[in-house]
Amino acid sequence: MNIVCKSIDEVRFNIDALDRKIVALIAERGGFVKQAARFKKTTDDVKAPVRVEQVIDKVRGMAAELGGNAEVTEAVYRAMISAFISAELEEHAELNSGR
Repeated sequence: MNIVCKSIDEVRFNIDALDRKIVALIAERGGFVKQAARFKKTTDDVKAPVRVEQVIDKVRGMAAELGGNAEVTEAVYRAMISAFISAELEEHAELNSGR
């Protein structure tokens, strides 16, 4: 959807609305990441560099398909994945501390 804004306030309003949706989706994604820690045996399984590159390739393709900037999308995803890996490593350590 291409909304043509007539003022900077309208641009900011729309960005704020999108930010709310993006943060909700990041929180939802985080819930799945937390669950994933239960299924991974080692910290290498958590880091999963091959899977990271699969996700990056996928989202770059999606960005191109949807008219987005593939470089920006990749940078955002790399930062998000890195943060989620850190959180998942903590979750994984907690889950395995009693073993």
